[in-house]
Order: sequence, then C-alpha cells, then structure tokens
Amino acid sequence: MSRWVVTLIIVSVVLLVVELYTFQAIKTLTKNRVVKWIWVLIGVAIYANLFYVLYTRPRTVGQTKEFQYAVGLLLTTLIPKALILLTMFGEDIVRVSQKLISYLSAGETKPIAGRRKFISQLALGIAAIPFAGFLYGIIRGKHNYKVLKYQLSFKDLPEAFDGFTITQISDIHSGSFRNKEKIEYGVEMINAQQSDMILFTGDLVNNKADEMDDWISIFNQLKAPVGKYSILGNHDYGDYVQWNSKEEKAENFQAVKDLHPKIGFELLCNEHRYIEKDGQKIALVGVENWGNGFKKEGDLKKATVGVKKEDFKILMTHDPSHWDAEVKENEFNYQLSLSGHTHGLQMGIEIPGFLRWSPSQYVYKQWAGLYEEAGRFINVNRGFGYHAFPGRVGIWPEITVIELKKA
Repeated sequence: MSRWVVTLIIVSVVLLVVELYTFQAIKTLTKNRVVKWIWVLIGVAIYANLFYVLYTRPRTVGQTKEFQYAVGLLLTTLIPKALILLTMFGEDIVRVSQKLISYLSAGETKPIAGRRKFISQLALGIAAIPFAGFLYGIIRGKHNYKVLKYQLSFKDLPEAFDGFTITQISDIHSGSFRNKEKIEYGVEMINAQQSDMILFTGDLVNNKADEMDDWISIFNQLKAPVGKYSILGNHDYGDYVQWNSKEEKAENFQAVKDLHPKIGFELLCNEHRYIEKDGQKIALVGVENWGNGFKKEGDLKKATVGVKKEDFKILMTHDPSHWDAEVKENEFNYQLSLSGHTHGLQMGIEIPGFLRWSPSQYVYKQWAGLYEEAGRFINVNRGFGYHAFPGRVGIWPEITVIELKKA
C-alpha cells in the first residue's frame, strides 16, 4: 500500500471522528431534524467542493483561487469543529473515569443533570470564536495592512546613511488577488512612508507570469528616490505546477524575471549594487532563493564578488532559514538581512508584550518580525499578499519601515 493511500486513510478517519463528535454536540442541543440535516449537508458540500477542485485542476493544485477558497471554507469550519471535539472528548474522559470509579468502589456515581447539554453549549461557544476570526480573516483580514517601524543602530554604518530609510515588502503573490481597490490602497500606504529605498524580498507570483498582468499598472506606481530593488522567491520559479515542457517552464521563469523592470524594480540574482550617498556607500546584496527543503539557488560568494568585508551590507534573501544556515555567523559580516516567505502562516495571535504565537514557529526559528544575534539583524516580513488560505487571521499583511542609525 502506497504512502499516499495510507495518508488518505488516516486523514479520512480523523475527519470522520471530528464530524461525528461535532454532530453529537448538535444532537444534544436540538432534536430538530432540519437543523441536523443542514449541519450535515454543509459539511458534505465543503468536502465535496474541495475534492472537486482537486480533481478538476490537478495541474495547478494549490495555486488557483478556487482551491484557495475551498481551503478557506474547510479551515473556517474544521478548526472550530476540532475545538468542539476536544471539549466533548474531555467530557467523555470525565464520564468514563466516573463510571470506572463507581465500578471499582462498588458504588454509583450519577451524572450531573444537564451536564452534557451544558458542555455542548460550551463547546459551540468556544468554536464560535475561531469561526468568526476566520470569516473576518477572509473578508477583511487579508487587506488589513499594518506598517511596522524599526530603528536599528550600527557602529559601522557610514555617517552619510544615518537616518536612511528602507521600506521592505515581501510575498506579493499577485495570483491570489481579486480586489483592485484594496491593492491600490496597500500600494498607497507603501508610498506614504516616503522611504529612501524600497526592497521587495520575493514571491511576486504564485507560479505564472501572467498572474501579474492586471497588477503591473498598480505596482509600478511605487516610488523611492534612491531606488527599488528586488529578489526572487521560491514561487517565482514555477516549481509548483505541471508544465508541458521544460522550455515552457523556462519561458515562464524568464517572463517572471522580466516583470520586475516593468514595475520599476531592479532584480538582483546573486549580485549586488552599491548605494552611494555623499561620497560614502553601502552594499545591497540580493541572492536567489535559498531555503531548507526548497530550491537552493542562492549564492553568497557569487553575489559578493567585488564587495569588501568591511563594507556595510544589507542582504536580501527570501527564505529566513538561509540566515541560520549560512548568514548570521558568516565571517563576511552581513549586518542586516531581509526575508519573507513564511507569511507567519497567515494565522496566529500577536499581542505586543504579552503573547506571540503561530504554527509557523514550529517550522521556522525566525518566522515573523525582527531578530538579532551578535549584533546582526534579520527582519522576516509577514508578506503583503496571501497564498493557499485566502485570508489572514491575527497575522496581518505587513509593510516594514527600517531606519538606519549611526551608533
């Protein structure tokens, strides 16, 4: 039996258990058959829609808007149902424990009247919180742009760059966009920061160059007096769809690269540029994608040919796992690295000074925000767009503004 079949069976069993438990909660609360059938039919329709999309679009699985919304509907209902299961399962453990104690003590422990109904009500009340959160995330959260500002001090920063500002954006994923007005609003927010330079750290598209066709006229309105520079992300290579030939894939990849000058960005593919001001300069280094488990095209040595060790360097590298693997302890000294890629998984909880959690942290050590080790910094941008799940819950789309200061 293949691994895929085994995985399918396990997933099916888990989903069946979740559905049975949540149905039991509904049965406890109401005897109305119409309500019960509506509950069952909605669940069946959501699963059927997902399987239909997977079956009819196998060549572009995971990349179409139809798939994203199918996943969105599934997560919006499945995660609340999982919370219902945990609550009801906990109640079952208590009931079984009481019966076991009664049996061993030769006594009789009667269940509290109405407790099962109360637990069912409690479970549905708890489930309503993530359900509302996911609905908001799909309808409004994906365009809830936040500007995060940092001031970073460096002893080796050239004096001419004291107060120099950088706006970082990442993970546009234009193939997921639908609302032109909201995207225009996000671009206006970027321009409103009036930074000296704009840096884009990869994933312009989901896979195909033509995904950007409707958005070129919007993103080429981005303005920065010193310049706009960009790099490639893992999705820009077209690795997640099936192509008719290697030539077709290569043509698409070239078309993706050609998009960058169309929106006014200079694409850096394992190369660097010196940014000069008042006779002084800093090195801007841009590498292709390098990530654990993903395409490793990034080449620091190639990108820094002609760069001196003592130069102040800003490194653009899409995947933050590159920082731990090759950058943060590199003797060449990359003072500031800028990444994206994780999106913070587009869901989590961030309460400043109190709580910061996302499933993304179990995959990436640096998953969102600013990190520092031994005087070297990396900022992991949460992304401008969205992908796979058509929304954001608690992890909002980000525009980062970094001000460099001379220590």
